[in-house]
Amino acid sequence: MSTQVPRLLAGLVDDAAVFPPGSASLPDAVAAHREHRASWYADLVGPLLVPASVVATGALGGLIDPAEGFVVGLIGDTGIAPLPAALTGLDAAGIVVRQVEVAVARRGEDPQPGLAELLRLTGARPERGREPARSADPGTDWYAEIPLTFGLTAALDTLAEARAAGVRIAAKFRTGGLAAELFPTPVELAAVICACRDRDLPFKLTAGLHHAVRHLDPETGFTHHGFGNVLAATLAAVDGGEVDAVAVLLADTDAVRLVEPARAGRDAARPLWIGFGSCSVREPLTDLIRLGLVNGGFDR
Repeated sequence: MSTQVPRLLAGLVDDAAVFPPGSASLPDAVAAHREHRASWYADLVGPLLVPASVVATGALGGLIDPAEGFVVGLIGDTGIAPLPAALTGLDAAGIVVRQVEVAVARRGEDPQPGLAELLRLTGARPERGREPARSADPGTDWYAEIPLTFGLTAALDTLAEARAAGVRIAAKFRTGGLAAELFPTPVELAAVICACRDRDLPFKLTAGLHHAVRHLDPETGFTHHGFGNVLAATLAAVDGGEVDAVAVLLADTDAVRLVEPARAGRDAARPLWIGFGSCSVREPLTDLIRLGLVNGGFDR
């Protein structure tokens, strides 16, 4: 572990460079990810996230040497059904898949059918008379993106049961996007964090977490959650905090109050919250340096 990046922040930021709003080209994203992995802040960075639709074109394999051991996270942007083919293609190209993430339902839909389909893909629930359609390595982590609407509690119960049975699966939630309803309120997000805590269920977040502290985006008018807020709130939840106290931390805009819990726990592994994807690794890194949570600079 780097002396510049504390254990609490290890693997916090997945590299989502090819996704909006950054939307880097695949060659540029691969080249930049190599630089991140070779940098002094490498411990902060998770895998490069790649959409299944891009994997299907075969373009990624042409950019990577099979001997390189390149690690990615596969995002099911075209749904669950195409994932086995994408996993097979990545394996054939010598690319290591650390995690698979896919939405199991749209807002307002029952997530249970999608969860059942995803669990069959992991091998947890093979159909009668058929072998499981698993194509990923047994060490691959799976994340089911669940809408914060109808059926949420039952879906978390299903994931918790599968995880207790040994399946490497966890939850994923959306915290932003192109519409106001995709930004959960502090109370809504606090309730989800506490619900995961109560089920011993790890979770990931996606979208909207561009900066450490909660802020208003003047271009869109949307108020974004801060990843520093989420970290402080998760630490409080794991320590026994209830929804109202956790929501206060999610709504806080005082960086000093948010930094103190992270400073106190910097040498421990991050509990519950796996992390988030960012189209710019350097944006969150810059905020962490400014807040004194990471010791370093870009001149290294």
